[in-house]
Amino acid sequence: MSTLDIKNLHAVVETETGPKEILKGVNLTVNSGEKHAIMGPNGSGKSTLAYAIAGHPKYTITEGSVTLDGEDILEMSVDERARAGLFLAMQYPVEVPGISVANFLRTAKTAVTGEAPKVRTWVKDVNAAMERVKLDETFAQRSVNEGFSGGEKKRHEIVQLELLNPKFAILDETDSGLDIDALRIVSEGVNRYADQGDRGLLLITHYTRILRYITPDYVHVFVNGRIAEQGGPELAERLEAEGYDRFVNAVAN
Repeated sequence: MSTLDIKNLHAVVETETGPKEILKGVNLTVNSGEKHAIMGPNGSGKSTLAYAIAGHPKYTITEGSVTLDGEDILEMSVDERARAGLFLAMQYPVEVPGISVANFLRTAKTAVTGEAPKVRTWVKDVNAAMERVKLDETFAQRSVNEGFSGGEKKRHEIVQLELLNPKFAILDETDSGLDIDALRIVSEGVNRYADQGDRGLLLITHYTRILRYITPDYVHVFVNGRIAEQGGPELAERLEAEGYDRFVNAVAN
């Protein structure tokens, strides 16, 4: 069993007026086979947590630790974190003009595993993964995310998730901007990944609608840079009914 362990994590971001602390002591453990949902209002630090774990240079860790199977990933480069088994799906996937989806996926797979996949087998795997998320095979020859709709970008990320098959997947607002059909397709892909039984999932979202398709084992309420409360799937239903005001007001007071 693998474990992603976050302890007392603090992080700052540089602003025009100087450093601003965003994460203020986050403690969270995700084991393989578990699905965790982080929910919270805008500006609470949910995305910062995702990017800080993944190694985004915009954020500086000032205190705390993040370990994967006991190894300190904060001492690793971004690519080393990916090879260790981390995957980040971004809220706003970037466009990469001039690099085809096919080349991007094969390069990523080679970088993570250290070995280039055999072309014939790889093409079949890519086409099958794209078919499962209802992307036409022609997308493989297009530049990465260039001209893709929001739903197509998110489905492409699910293709990446399936082909790279990391130990732990961090999905930052994967449901953002999806219509009901795309939400279902993306959720099915996430469930295929999680249903392997030995993978860990950290799903960041504002809304409960994706949790109607992906049932979390644990729900964490994120407010003002830290986890304010945690529970099971029933906590998400309470948030849907009551909102975040109770937690925000508690922090303000």
